[in-house]
Amino acid sequence: MAATPLLELRGIDKSFGPVQVLHDVGLSVYPGEVTALVGDNGAGKSTLVKCISGIYTHDAGTVTFEGKDVAINGPRDAAALGIEVVYQDLALCDNLDIVQNMFLGREKKNGIVLDEDSMEEMAGETLRSLSVRTVKSLRQLVSSLSGGQRQTVAIAKAVLWNSKVVILDEPTAALGVAQTAQVLELVRRLADNGLGVVLISHNMNDVFAVSDRIAALYLGRMAAQVKASDVTHSQVVELITGGRSGNLGLPPEKPSEFIDITPGEAQ
Repeated sequence: MAATPLLELRGIDKSFGPVQVLHDVGLSVYPGEVTALVGDNGAGKSTLVKCISGIYTHDAGTVTFEGKDVAINGPRDAAALGIEVVYQDLALCDNLDIVQNMFLGREKKNGIVLDEDSMEEMAGETLRSLSVRTVKSLRQLVSSLSGGQRQTVAIAKAVLWNSKVVILDEPTAALGVAQTAQVLELVRRLADNGLGVVLISHNMNDVFAVSDRIAALYLGRMAAQVKASDVTHSQVVELITGGRSGNLGLPPEKPSEFIDITPGEAQ
């Protein structure tokens, strides 16, 4: 495992008006590893990902990419660094085929016309590099694909552009057992190919099946970042639901101070 993070966040704060959503959050993503980002609804996972991808600008803290401090002021900045996000809705167009979806908004041209041959070749090479064998034709309409195949196309689209970090938002949600297994194999393959992968998931079985590290958010704070092999399923659940598990996690809250006023002493 790599000793130096590919992507590192330190002291990230983010507020929306008077509501502070992220508090001094740190996160390290290593090349060749899957880091699972877990947390209950409202823990701040989506906000953190949107800060990484440039949709939101964080209020405080630093982002380091490949050892250098960087400013991510928009999605183009993130893409230029090699950070791609596959959101839960996949952002695929049903009326377009696989090649057209993979190059949507980034079409290659030969003069004034689309370079269809080049795009089809690159799409095929990308799918082959990920050992994807479930797609019969690159010219299939996305509307004809299964849920697992759609997720595969969305992931392949993300890695097509020489990505270095891929963030996957609940990639196995609503998939059957066989399709989930295929997608998890693909997630593991991304890391084995040297990418840094962030897996957002509520499914602890999926998390432990493919993750090298687990980062648990609790109420906008990073409760713990640990190797998956160093914790149990129940410990991670405790970190998610309470921010602590034994000696692991956020420091215990100090008891509220109170004044004991005995009868007759009240003014």
